[in-house]
Amino acid sequence: MTDARAIIARVRDGGQPSADDLRWFAMGLASGAVTDAQAGAFAMAVLLKGLSEEGRVALTRGMRDSGKVLEWDLPGPVVDKHSTGGIGDCTSLLLAPALAVCGAYVPMISGRGLGHTGGTLDKLESIPGFRTGLTESALRKQMAEVHCAIVAASADLAPADRRLYAIRDVSGTVESIDLITASILSKKLAAGLEALVLDVKCGSGAFMKTAEQAEALARSLVTTAQGAGCMTSALITDMSQPLATAAGNALEVIEVMETLTGTSVNVALWDVTVALGGEVLALAGLASDAADGEGRIAQALESGAAAECFGRMVVAQGGPADFVDRWPDRLPSAPVMMEVPALADGFVARIDGEALGQAVVHLGGGRLREGDRVNPSVGLSDLAGIGEETAEGVPLAMVHAVTEDAARAAVAAVQAAYQIVPEAPEEPALIQKRIG
Repeated sequence: MTDARAIIARVRDGGQPSADDLRWFAMGLASGAVTDAQAGAFAMAVLLKGLSEEGRVALTRGMRDSGKVLEWDLPGPVVDKHSTGGIGDCTSLLLAPALAVCGAYVPMISGRGLGHTGGTLDKLESIPGFRTGLTESALRKQMAEVHCAIVAASADLAPADRRLYAIRDVSGTVESIDLITASILSKKLAAGLEALVLDVKCGSGAFMKTAEQAEALARSLVTTAQGAGCMTSALITDMSQPLATAAGNALEVIEVMETLTGTSVNVALWDVTVALGGEVLALAGLASDAADGEGRIAQALESGAAAECFGRMVVAQGGPADFVDRWPDRLPSAPVMMEVPALADGFVARIDGEALGQAVVHLGGGRLREGDRVNPSVGLSDLAGIGEETAEGVPLAMVHAVTEDAARAAVAAVQAAYQIVPEAPEEPALIQKRIG
């Protein structure tokens, strides 16, 4: 008889559970037969000892099959994108409507903040009234009418992951390649995708700090997804510094809206969005190759068509009808703003992205414990990038906080996260490798 304790012990001791055992454990996560303590112990055992490729596929399929698996009958390919998490990474908000404009259907199932990284759902919920929890009938209606939606996994979609995801966040087991793979793909495969592009982050602000770790995760994701029948590729992209110049929920939505409306374009954010979009359009047969797809995504953004689609998505999910025109008035702002002065003359050589993410969390922009309420208005903006010249007293960033004490603590944390040197450093490559 299958037993959670026996499965945990087998992994703990370096053994490999059978596919049936892992399927049983996934079903137990969904049904409650596996307790929180057992789920946490399993996650720690997997983090420390790992699963085989077969075990990873079995766990992923078990978590996918722990709930409903969607099927679609739409006049175009169903596609999605997923990022492994970073600081200032708000590409999903740009890419979903751009892909929709290009003929794809995008049921983007996203997550909340995990560890030091921001969550797409938390960002969207800074828009007044925006609902991320849709019924299946509402999601199907929106896909038919708007062609894109960014939503939370419903209770009946990969419920095993819904439970394990929350436990990983508070048990120090976020970084496991096996659990990241199973978590991402169980939701994506349950959404009935035909093509998927993965943005695997690498650097100080990512879970994967080195190129070797990032490539291992990318290969794990691509081989597992393709083994399950979904056309998939991955880009390894730089996260040695924030992708946007802001980190924090409403502050990142501001940067998205500036890009969508042409007010101000962050080149790095634009380039990663276009590259990811080009990949998935080529995988789905909507472009002759990735370069052709990149041109189509760029046109969707430049023309304003993606902004219009984003506005329709906001309305469909409960947000303001005038959001695209009045977003500066609709988003919340923090009562305290404080500059972060540089401590020396020179050039920004290194940024501890994880430290910046933790600064946002401690301001209230993320969760220290499961169930914590997120303040959408707080965070960091106007972040200086690697290679940027500065001088003592010149602002490296702006802190947005609820109290002056919280702002001062964040100022000190941001200053400690920046390394300034006399000579200009070489800037890291934004897109480092393609897998798949």
